[in-house]
Order: sequence, then C-alpha cells, then structure tokens
Amino acid sequence: MSANEQRELLKKLFNNLEDHPLEPSDPFYYPFLQDSNDDPITELAGRISFSQSQSVNLFTGQRGSGKSTEFRRLRNLLKNDDCEVFLLDMRDYMNLTTPVEISDFLISIMGALSEAIKEKFSEAPQHRSYWERLTKVLTSDIDMSGIDIVGIKASLKDDPSFKEKLQQSLKGHVARIVKDAHSFAQDVVGFIREQTHDDNKKVVLLIDSVEQLRGVGADGADAVYRSVENLFSGHASSLQIPMLHIVYTIPPYLTPLVPALGRQLGSNLGCTLPCVHVQQRNNQADIAGLAIMRELVKKRCPAQGQTIFTAVQLDNLAKASGGDLREFFRLIRDSVVKANARLIYPVSDAVIEQTLNHARREMLPIAQKDKDWLIEINNSKKAELADIEHLPALARFFDTKLVMNYRNGDDWYDVHPLIRDEIRS
Repeated sequence: MSANEQRELLKKLFNNLEDHPLEPSDPFYYPFLQDSNDDPITELAGRISFSQSQSVNLFTGQRGSGKSTEFRRLRNLLKNDDCEVFLLDMRDYMNLTTPVEISDFLISIMGALSEAIKEKFSEAPQHRSYWERLTKVLTSDIDMSGIDIVGIKASLKDDPSFKEKLQQSLKGHVARIVKDAHSFAQDVVGFIREQTHDDNKKVVLLIDSVEQLRGVGADGADAVYRSVENLFSGHASSLQIPMLHIVYTIPPYLTPLVPALGRQLGSNLGCTLPCVHVQQRNNQADIAGLAIMRELVKKRCPAQGQTIFTAVQLDNLAKASGGDLREFFRLIRDSVVKANARLIYPVSDAVIEQTLNHARREMLPIAQKDKDWLIEINNSKKAELADIEHLPALARFFDTKLVMNYRNGDDWYDVHPLIRDEIRS
C-alpha cells in the first residue's frame, strides 16, 4: 500500500469515527444493548406501550454514552407500536449554560413541539403556532414592559440577559404559563388524533439534551445545578403534561442527589444508559465489554484497514476511555492523526502511549480536595455525596468525566482510568 493510500485509509477511519447520532439503520450502528439483559430502550418502549392516557419517564447517562443514538432506536420502536413520536433536541431551543426555571423550560418544549407539528402536518392546532399563542398570553395577561418578546425563540437560546428578564417577569405567573402549556399540549394531541383519524393515538415526546445543562465558572455552575434540581424535584406536577407520554433526559448527578425523583414525578422507574462495562468493580478488565468496543470500531473501519490497530491496542484505548463511547472514538482519532503525522502504519504502541498521555494532561491538575473525594469514590464505587452543599462538585465530576457511571446489576461509579494513579500521587 502506497503512502497516499495509507493516508486516505487513515483519513477515512478518522471521519467514520466522527461524533454524531446514528439511526438504527446506519451501517455503523452496532446493537449491543439489545443482546444484554438490561436494555433501557426496550424498557422505556414497554412502559410507554403499557401506559394509557399519559406517562413520564426519565432517561439518564453521561454525555457521550450514546443517548441521542439510542433515542432514535426508541423512536423507531414506538413508531412500530403506532405512536406519533417527536424527538426534540433542546439544544436548539434552550440556553444550556444558564439557570433554568419551569416557565422557560415548558415554553422551550412547547415551542419545539409546535415547530415539529408544523413540519410534520404543514399546519398547526387552531391554525396558530405556540409562539403566536404565547405572545398573546404574554401581551394580554402579563406585564412584560421592558422586554421585547419578538423573536422569543432565538432570544431564549442566545440571549442570557433576555432569559433572565423573562424569568423575573414570569415569577408571579408560573401557574398561568404552566396552564397554557398543558392546554396547548392537549390541543396538539387532539389535532394529531384528528389528522390521523385515530381517537386513541399516543403522542410521545422524547426530550433530548437536557442532561447537558451546566454552568460556566464556579458560581455559574452552582446556580445551574441547583436550578436543575429545583426544576425536577420542585415542579413534579408541572412536568406531568396531560395526554402526553414524555421521556426527559436528566443529568446523571440527579440520581444520587434525589434517589426518589421518579416517585416525586409520578413517573416510571428511571432508566440509565451507563458507560460500556469495560471493567469490573475490582478494576479487572471485562472481556465482553472490550469485545463490544472492538466491534464498534470494526463497524466503522474500512475492510482494508482492519490492521491499523491491534486488538491489544484497541483494548488499551477502550480501558483508558472508561467505556465512554465518545472518548473512545476521540482517542482513536487522535492516534490516527499522530500516526499519520509520523508516517507510522500500522499504529505503534508509542503513538498509543502518546495519545493517552495527551488525554491525561487535559484532565490535570486536580485540586487536592478533589483528589481526596475521588479517592473515596474509587475505593467505595459510590458517589460519596456527604452533603448537598457539595452537589456542584459532584456534578462537575460527571460533566468532566472525572467520574464514570457503570451498571452491573446496580449503578456504581469509578474515577476515570487515566487519573487513577494521579489522584494518589
């Protein structure tokens, strides 16, 4: 194989490992969850199928675990069960780095649903969008002086000062906003049943990317984390929307913080998409999990490139990623670039080591106080949240992947493999 052919092969693998959600029909998709005894997507589909008038479901997992891809499989399963399903990516409607309140949260969801309805059916319930309906509520029933509500969708997402002003103006009118959002949802269900000629049609909302809510800086992060906690634990009844079956993604730190969250929401038991189980609790390698990780790469690797990495090298990268799919692909992509720059093919062990050192440096330095807590987590495999005041730090551990979430019968936690030695130094 010529140098140019080698380069093109590496380039193709690099691009095949690009991070984006996959449909189940995509040739890169590997259905490893379906072969397990703990498939959260099958459970979610079953719970919605069995529920009658409405339901609330919670779905959690760290960023990079494949939730958006698996949401697409859930959408297919529910469509096959004759449900009308809308997958709403809240990154397009919410500012995910500022505190959230129930008013702007429901406004964003209903706005996203309204646009999805218009795209699917080319018209809207009662011939007006939710944004038009909301504008009337805000201008007729609520004093919005000093706030320009024209283009409210874009402002909510891109203008933090607008969002803060809106939240302040709506503080005394939360019940009105909730009531109107619920009323709009009922209108949507009625509209869809009329359009589909099915009086029993189930309408399902898959609310994606909410788990990505995180603040900037210590104070900003603390405010966002506490607002998320208050949103889900303090407004349970408002999140139960009449006639809709909803799956909310939630940040993983809410599970240890509010163990009875599902009960408070009147929801089904929460479902978790953990990291791939590449290790046991005793830190020994999990052979089955490593085989899954190798197969994920094989699906994306051109046939002539199967020798770019050895099985041992892929296993080392998988173990170093902690079973996080996004991190695993990132490590492979970085190794590919380093190998190409040095005209090394197949990839050498020295390149793998350099990649791991590079990734480790990104996670350093670690404050001594954090090290002490991380050592406790590594020893006990529990979150070790001693006081609610420490919630922002735990949330930061999850967000930055310093702590990984696994499941082997029950949920457990461990420190990222690349820093386990560092925290004890």
